[in-house]
Amino acid sequence: MESISNPPLHEAYKILLDKIQNRKGEDGFEQELLVVEECELPVIDVRRLEESDEVLREECKSEIAKASQEWGFFQVVKHGISNDVFSRLRTEQEMMFQQPFDKKTKEHKFFNFSTGSYRWGTPTATCIKQLSWSEAFHIPLTDILSSSGSNTFDSTVEQFASQVSSLAQTLADILADKMGHKSTYFQENCSPSTCYVRLNRYPPCPLASEVHGLMPHTDSDFLTILHQDQVTGLQIVKDGKWIAVKPNPDALIIIIGDLFQVWSNGVYKSVEHRVVTNPKLERFSMAYFFCPCNDTVIESCTEPSVYKKFSFGEYRQGVQDDVQKLGYKIGLPKFLIHKGTT
Repeated sequence: MESISNPPLHEAYKILLDKIQNRKGEDGFEQELLVVEECELPVIDVRRLEESDEVLREECKSEIAKASQEWGFFQVVKHGISNDVFSRLRTEQEMMFQQPFDKKTKEHKFFNFSTGSYRWGTPTATCIKQLSWSEAFHIPLTDILSSSGSNTFDSTVEQFASQVSSLAQTLADILADKMGHKSTYFQENCSPSTCYVRLNRYPPCPLASEVHGLMPHTDSDFLTILHQDQVTGLQIVKDGKWIAVKPNPDALIIIIGDLFQVWSNGVYKSVEHRVVTNPKLERFSMAYFFCPCNDTVIESCTEPSVYKKFSFGEYRQGVQDDVQKLGYKIGLPKFLIHKGTT
């Protein structure tokens, strides 16, 4: 019997299986999962940014830009965020996910979060490989800030968010500077009130060869700052292959999002990634999404532009519409400027 805290993922799987049992073309998933190598992402000691030696500072900035171009993913260490913050947030996170499923679905009533903050599975999935074996609280920071730290969870998330927000601003400014733009764009358009925190849980999955923990996707923000536990699961695309990211307990993972790929005119890469399931172990992670407000115009900082300009709100709505209709995100390809068009 399943715990009353777990979402009905087995049920969702069975419904999708019934839909496709008389159709072919659902195979190939196991084979896809096998094309994996394990590696450690570039590791960058960002403490060097505080050095008085300009050579060391510039060396660090160059490493950040290079990893953003070549990988779209990198790790930062010596980032100044204490393990105590992550430990307390992990404790709060586990307590939230241990609540009964029915209570979690009423997040606006019991946790004072916006309706729709609690998510599980993939409601729009049309086939098994689109089903995500996971649950999450995707929380607008405005929900936390408006509570004024009224409980332990809110105060812990607020502390985490304030520290990673500062790191995100620093990294964004460095990446802009390396593009030759000493701009206040990110300070003006990305503030804690426009960003999100996402707490993820990936339950053990007996169907690990068939189901993703989180289906392949790119992130629809400027930057994501991710902290993960010691259970492997995160994989990224590099040189046409899936590679497994080796967990590093001392590091935060930095992910370049779609918006930075557009802003940099394709110089910085928003890379497809996914989470695979584990048959025996549950996995936890927490992410900070560095986003602008909805009316912020996203356009390339150099010409000729590879992408049409758009507002962040327009992009988010497009992603939601695609997921609703197709079960997956199309994203940036819809905004490419093709030769001979305007």
